Amino acid sequence: MAGKEEERSGQPGGIETIMGGPLKGGDRHGMRTTQPVVPSADVAQLLAGMARTGFQGRKLGESVEVWKEMLRDPEVTIFFGLSGAMVPAGMQKVLIELARRHYIDVVVSTGANIFHDVCEHLGVCHYLGHHHVSDADLYEKGIDRIYDVFAFEEEFRWVDRGFANFAEKIAPFRGSSREFLQRFGEWLIREAPGRDSFLATCVREKIPVFVPALCDSSIGIGALIARRRGVEIDIDQIADTDEVTSIVEEAKKTGVVYVGGGVPKNFIQQTQVIGSIHEKDLGGHDYAIQFTADSPHWGGLSGCTFEEAISWGKESTATRHVQVHVDATIALPIVTSALIGSGAKRPGRNFARRSRVFRQGVD
Repeated sequence: MAGKEEERSGQPGGIETIMGGPLKGGDRHGMRTTQPVVPSADVAQLLAGMARTGFQGRKLGESVEVWKEMLRDPEVTIFFGLSGAMVPAGMQKVLIELARRHYIDVVVSTGANIFHDVCEHLGVCHYLGHHHVSDADLYEKGIDRIYDVFAFEEEFRWVDRGFANFAEKIAPFRGSSREFLQRFGEWLIREAPGRDSFLATCVREKIPVFVPALCDSSIGIGALIARRRGVEIDIDQIADTDEVTSIVEEAKKTGVVYVGGGVPKNFIQQTQVIGSIHEKDLGGHDYAIQFTADSPHWGGLSGCTFEEAISWGKESTATRHVQVHVDATIALPIVTSALIGSGAKRPGRNFARRSRVFRQGVD
């Protein structure tokens, strides 16, 4: 009767008329529904909401959840792999907060990031530039370009020479990059007080910093300047491998956070393989997060999935992992702010290090 009246009134009709009856519920196989994200001034709340959405927004939200799980796990040691030009791009204070709050326990970085970090500590600045510019004109003016960030070459060379002079003062030196950077960081804290840097913060918080490809950076250029002066300076990169693997071997659980990929990512990943070679089946990392703009189908490590890493024994099928395909200069400030906003806390940690680290020509 209602249908006839609706037809006569020209109205389309109700749910039953249009849809043919109510929605029939079926087996949802235990799936959860997506939830429309609610805009919020609270970044932690926003990211928690994004974790119930889709695509890379969901992955970004899930990365906060996984990181918080690591922070709550008292047995986990968190390794932080840092690549890309994060410090020139303005991420220094974000990195400092990660170290100050002990959201990370061990750092493996490119030499460039630590070099630019030291530059900022010493008053050498990076400048807002533009990617549409004549690079030939910049060269004539002595300006280096990192996409849309500028810096002065002569100021970089001033820091290069500073590393060379420091190496000369501590010579003869033979040790890992971690030992060298710890001593340099202690010097920075002592001789340049009132300023801060990621390296100085890590030294104060007893967070080891490794640069396994140190020669591929201006720090390495400084070491070479010193060596060509006749200075006995030898950064033992095999000792780096031994030291960082020993930390993994001593840890009850391990988690990894990768900004980009490259050498820092593989340097941390390969510890699982080294452990198995030495009859210590570490079982793969327990937690894993990566922020990358690369893709897996090119075959490079920066875009390599954690699923692929299972085949190498670097991750396990039980690893709690998430990869976010995103510009890290977008992800890092947002994720770090969400961690801070959620009240995530972590006690400081002390590492058991092997008393003997093997060095070529010494042991």
